Amino acid sequence: MKELQELARTLLSEGQVKVVVGWEDSPGGPRPAFITRPEDAERLVFDHRCVHNLVAYLSPGHVDVARLGKPAVVVKGCDARAAAMLMRESQLSREDVVLIGVRCGGVVRDPREADTLTADSVAPRCPGCDARQPALADHLLGELPPPPPGENRRDKEIARLEAMRPSERWAFWQAELARCVRCNACRQVCPLCYCERCVALKTEPLWIESSAHPRGVMAWHLTRAQHHAGRCSDCGECERACPVSIMLSLLNRKAAQVVEQRFGYVASDDPAAPAPIGAFRTEDTEEFIR
Repeated sequence: MKELQELARTLLSEGQVKVVVGWEDSPGGPRPAFITRPEDAERLVFDHRCVHNLVAYLSPGHVDVARLGKPAVVVKGCDARAAAMLMRESQLSREDVVLIGVRCGGVVRDPREADTLTADSVAPRCPGCDARQPALADHLLGELPPPPPGENRRDKEIARLEAMRPSERWAFWQAELARCVRCNACRQVCPLCYCERCVALKTEPLWIESSAHPRGVMAWHLTRAQHHAGRCSDCGECERACPVSIMLSLLNRKAAQVVEQRFGYVASDDPAAPAPIGAFRTEDTEEFIR
């Protein structure tokens, strides 16, 4: 994308930023790139293979690119929602980052497996996406592509699970989570997992067993889903990073549906919109408390 390359070159040459975080081509497909020299801006690319949520590099729990100086980060719509949540939770200041928004037509599930965007290769989160043009951006690039191909299979799967008897649904999740090896890739790749000390690492008291024991695995994933309710940007990075392909997005999506139903809140790229976690309303009936 020439427009992206030219903008990055200008931002760096004029000293507006010290590093531009985007994507560059590699033998395994596009990968995160950290451009610090104007002449290297030509390495930047953006297309349907650019799956990573680069906002993770702005999260205090991850690699701190701010040490290189003020960064500019390329964001898709779902990435911008993650940036907004970091700002909402006082983990990122708006004036400390330049956001380069790119209009998105969807991304593939895994660029190592598919180069073209089809109904079979599209990431599960993309069909029906309503954030293809990020509003939280200092610069907005590209023409808006056609909507992502395919149907929203996640919501259909959630509806199928909800139609089951509780025992059947419990058996489904026991089998699904039994594959977990507790590698914590889901935590490490998520821009909103920024706690200095994760609850899963605490040993005094021991809240969650650290081994891949069924009890510890279930406790970990249910705790993480609850911690992300109303916060998840639906970038899908946790599911993509999972080495055993656990359908983590089903948990996150269901939690988002509950938050929308109960509180009328949908995660957005508006940092000023109060989220259910961190906001209090006197008219909240709290009927679920017994």
